[in-house]
This record gives sequence, C-alpha cells and structure tokens, in this order.
Amino acid sequence: MSKLMAVFAGGFLVVHLALFSQAEEGSEAKVVCPVSGKAVNKDCTVDYKGGKVAFCCGNCAGAFTKDSSKFAAKANHQLVASKQAKLVKCPFSGGKLNPETAIEVAGVKVCFCCDRCKAKAESAEDRVTLLFNDAAFAKGFEVKKAD
Repeated sequence: MSKLMAVFAGGFLVVHLALFSQAEEGSEAKVVCPVSGKAVNKDCTVDYKGGKVAFCCGNCAGAFTKDSSKFAAKANHQLVASKQAKLVKCPFSGGKLNPETAIEVAGVKVCFCCDRCKAKAESAEDRVTLLFNDAAFAKGFEVKKAD
C-alpha cells in the first residue's frame, strides 16, 4: 500500500470514530437520526456544514436532502454530539463563554455568556430547537476542520 492510501484510510477512520465513538464509549450524547430519532447507520451520511450527518436509512437522508431546514436543529445537535462541531461562543449573544453557566442539553454540554442566557435556555420547553437552530448554531458553534 502507498502512503497516500494509508493517510486516506486514516482520514476515513477519523470521521467514522468522530461520528460513532460516543455511543460505543457510553457517553450520554447519543447520535441519532435527525429525521426519525432512530439509531444511525454509519454508511448512510450526508455532507452538512463542513461535517457529516448520519441517518438510519436512505429515506431519511433523502428527506433531509430535500428540505434540511426542517431538521436543522437536530442535525446541528448531531454535529456537536459527534464532536464534529464545538461550542465557541454563547449561542444567544455570541459573547464569551462562562463555564459556570453550563447546562446539559440532550447529552451535550452548553455554556452561555451570563446567567440570563442560561435562564432563557433552562426555561425553554424544546432546548434542542432553541440552542441548535441555524441562527444559534451560526452564532455559537464552529465545525472543526478535518485534519
């Protein structure tokens, strides 16, 4: 095998581990299909915002591709849960993160700039939609660049 093949194979493994290692490690953040909520099939992914979102089947991947806006918050959450994206700023204000404001949202740790933003999140009925919608994701999260 050539060195290029080894590097390519290694790159594939990095993506595979990033998407699916959390369930194997017993982490609380569970990677699920953003359309159905079922377990994902590692071979059924779609490129999304510089990462890969996994689905349970081709039908869900097709529904997502047809109208990703309907599933954006759950897809954005999956990017964070699979460690392809990370929190870098407050998802509400875009301000500097205060680690003392951390809460857990569907298995993902989210911090805010202040207690007011934390209280806003804690009072929300649907925290995933509030904190991982496209506007909040753009303001507070960054997709990691592939090595």
